Amino acid sequence: MSRLYEQLAAAADRPYALALIRATTGSSPQRAGAKALFFADGKIAGTLGGGCLEAEVHARALAALKTGQPAEFELVLDHDFGWDDGLICGGSVKGLILPQAARAGELWRELAGVTAPVRWGVTQDFSIAKVAGRATGGWLYQETVAPPVELWIAGSGHVAQAVAPLARQLDFAVTIFDDRPELANREFFPAAVTLQVGGWHELLKFRPPAGAFGLIVTRGHQHDALVLSEWIRLPFAFLGLIGSRRKVRIIREQFLRQNLATPTEFDRLACPVGLDIGAVGPQEIAVSILAQLIQRRAVSTRVKNP
Repeated sequence: MSRLYEQLAAAADRPYALALIRATTGSSPQRAGAKALFFADGKIAGTLGGGCLEAEVHARALAALKTGQPAEFELVLDHDFGWDDGLICGGSVKGLILPQAARAGELWRELAGVTAPVRWGVTQDFSIAKVAGRATGGWLYQETVAPPVELWIAGSGHVAQAVAPLARQLDFAVTIFDDRPELANREFFPAAVTLQVGGWHELLKFRPPAGAFGLIVTRGHQHDALVLSEWIRLPFAFLGLIGSRRKVRIIREQFLRQNLATPTEFDRLACPVGLDIGAVGPQEIAVSILAQLIQRRAVSTRVKNP
């Protein structure tokens, strides 16, 4: 799935209205920050959660396209609203419909290629603009857009080959590290994935950027331990290691005995990495790992509004 800002930047020549959820109360199908582009021809990019909520906002967005008038909406997702479509969440959502969003094309292009966090918002008069400094008053909505989270993967085998393309679709910037050029190549990884191939003594000299996630899925216990002995001391925001509870217990005892890591450093390690969904095979394991990465990423990127 393309980042929605890339779709916004590419949609300049097609009539559309941007709709977004600015706040939620109680249970709702999407959280604040959810967005959808409603095109004049009926097509939709992104989602507000589907069902009757999205259908209602879709109808209002098409009407706004005809009049050119932006609008706010507040919908209570109760029994009366959701009965026909089977959506009875019980919460409420507040949002905006912006039929003139294409005018902010320069901003969308900037956000589609951010290399540093950029904060933007919608003012009381429905103008779309960048937020300067710590401005809080006079805004209906504010959001900070950061570059994709860097995901460093040690290893290029079956699990890495399943994780990397899925991670790219989910807006992670992926780098593969391995000493095996026969696997770490374009036959197994798409062009959007960065490849670092060489001896481990050189590869382990790389230092991750702030906020990066690390994943260790090499070809065996010895290589996993080698990478872990270096990466466990680096400032990864998340570090996961594939394996069993027995494996992590053995590695922990070894690392503490040899003073390769402190108990605090080891407590930050996620092993076995991935949510417990009964995964079998590389593709399902990749889903379980990405689910955990998305969960961790969401904690630090939740939209906060005035």
